[in-house]
Amino acid sequence: MQPFSFSQPRNQDDALVQLRQSGAVAIAGGTTLVDLMKLDVQSPAHLVDINSLPLNRIESLPDGGVRIGAMVRNSDLAHDEAVMKRYPVLSQALLAGASAQLRNMATTGGNLMQRTRCYYFRDPAYAACNKRAPGSGCAALEGFNRIHAVLGGSEHCVATHPSDMAVALVALDAVVHVVGPQGERRIPIEDFHKLPGTTPHIETAVQNGELITHVTLPKSSFAHRSAYVKLRDRASYEFALASAAVAVDLSGSTIREVRVALGGVATKPWRSHEAEQALTGAPANADTFRAAAEAALKSAKALRYNAFKIELAKMALVRALNQAVQA
Repeated sequence: MQPFSFSQPRNQDDALVQLRQSGAVAIAGGTTLVDLMKLDVQSPAHLVDINSLPLNRIESLPDGGVRIGAMVRNSDLAHDEAVMKRYPVLSQALLAGASAQLRNMATTGGNLMQRTRCYYFRDPAYAACNKRAPGSGCAALEGFNRIHAVLGGSEHCVATHPSDMAVALVALDAVVHVVGPQGERRIPIEDFHKLPGTTPHIETAVQNGELITHVTLPKSSFAHRSAYVKLRDRASYEFALASAAVAVDLSGSTIREVRVALGGVATKPWRSHEAEQALTGAPANADTFRAAAEAALKSAKALRYNAFKIELAKMALVRALNQAVQA
């Protein structure tokens, strides 16, 4: 770990001033950042401890939605009564992630900003990693790529996004609110994480000097009938090989409106408009669910070691749809 300075801002304005310093990074629970600092993958010059900022509340909004502060701990969010009742997919996704100890520390904002678990990114012994060293190449393309992406990759990066929570937020049409030198911005969750393209080191829409303040979940007709399914190598403390978050509005046995998001198989939390199109207006049955799964993975591109993920993601999606319509 490289030397760094450390400060605790008095308020949000003070935090924003400190975050404008060269090499400054916000730290909350530290469950990802500290690991990367120990590995010498990230070496921020200055840490801004935002734990004292008043961003740790979950509030019901007048329009029926929910506002989640950036400093709300994952465990508190997962067990919040309103979230469990109105947005069950989010509670399920959070409880599927990490361990109880980590969920007690990890925050909403930190979860959105967490970085890939690609072995080549996390080990500086591998020189070729465009996320860590832009322009150096991508060792995963010809290396051991079992955990890597089959959707959203490029010739510059195929690293998967690790979050469970963010996949659920995509299925709920969440909006991420940030504040910075140019004022406040609202970023739809589908636009928050960036595809790698030619710039895989640019992972989110958050700009230098900006701070996530909260996330809003809109009231919707589909959020309460929702489910998250995570498939992984072991039952706990493991990242997804494939996951699916779905939210469904039914009219009788017909799907009136639906959201579908996939995790563990893409370079960002992946909304599948193709699956949604296959489901909308169709009967909620096994044939429809399988057709939606085929549509969701139609554009998938397997690497040498991860072709199994394509069928695994289809299975996760079908299972999630079954669970949601039976809720």
